[in-house]
Amino acid sequence: MNKQKVVVAMSGGVDSSVAAALLKQQGYDVTGMMLRLWSEPGKEESNRCCTPDAMAQARRVAGILDIPFYVIDAKEVFRETVVQYFLDGYARGETPNPCLVCNRQIRWTFLLNHALALGAEFMATGHYVQRMMAENGKIKLLRAVDHSKDQSYVLHVLKQDQLAHALFPVGEFPKPEIRRIAADFGLPTASRADSQDLCFLAGEDYRGFLRRNASEILVPGEIVTTMGKSIGKHDGLANYTIGQRKGLNVVSPVPLYVITKNAVGNTLVVGTLDELGFTELTAHDVNWTSGETPREPFHSQVKIRYTAREAEALVSPLQGEQVSVKFVEPVRDVTAGQAAVFYQGEEMLGGGIIS
Repeated sequence: MNKQKVVVAMSGGVDSSVAAALLKQQGYDVTGMMLRLWSEPGKEESNRCCTPDAMAQARRVAGILDIPFYVIDAKEVFRETVVQYFLDGYARGETPNPCLVCNRQIRWTFLLNHALALGAEFMATGHYVQRMMAENGKIKLLRAVDHSKDQSYVLHVLKQDQLAHALFPVGEFPKPEIRRIAADFGLPTASRADSQDLCFLAGEDYRGFLRRNASEILVPGEIVTTMGKSIGKHDGLANYTIGQRKGLNVVSPVPLYVITKNAVGNTLVVGTLDELGFTELTAHDVNWTSGETPREPFHSQVKIRYTAREAEALVSPLQGEQVSVKFVEPVRDVTAGQAAVFYQGEEMLGGGIIS
């Protein structure tokens, strides 16, 4: 009997290492693949996803598990899609989330195609999320058992044809259990620290990256109140985030926060804490995990960024892969370029980019 073949996207971290170990233990024919991603010239040692050390760790894990291991060059496609998306988003006055594009275009298109070409039936990652087959044959994505590590937010971009080939072995375990499993297998990644930042930022603040790679978008302009009164100067919209209070360098009798960024007029709009809350938003490029757009408005818990708490809202599908989201209570820090992702209980339904 031929074993089912699965490619594991390895990063040199504990989660993908344990994913490979668990799948081999379950009887799959496992192959490890790692992507070599673009780094700024001179900063190759610092890229969080594919440093020489991370690559050596992944290769060592593959040796311990006795599985084949390949490195795929993705530098050009990563630079053209993910990094350019990041730069273009800031040029539009948004705060983009490049991890969404990376999952859609790099992991679950570019790498998946390599896995399928190798003859694999599945591709697995170390994402904390659960995959479930529904009675109607559709594949659902559920939150991870460990809610504190749940990554369903960044996987709202996946479609049914991609999910048909997807496995997420670590999603049913708490993170401490994953580290224990890694230690039981004798994997050197058992105590390796988690990576938090965007890989190509090499651990530094994004502003420095923008200054070096897109300085033309850092154009000074006016800081204005929500009533349109000019009260100061900013040094480039990309240097500010929605909800930011410190570093505005304006004189005011009350604390002021960044409310929005107007790219057309190159103005930074600030206001009081009360003005920071939004009761509705529109999102575009909406992907429904089921592949079917809901016909009627529905109640949902909505996350407006990866680390945000869910907020109760009414979600109304619109034409052209858009939705309107109306919150029960005002929500702070609604940010264009981030994703609004929809949940009902443990199930993640889909999401789109906040306009």
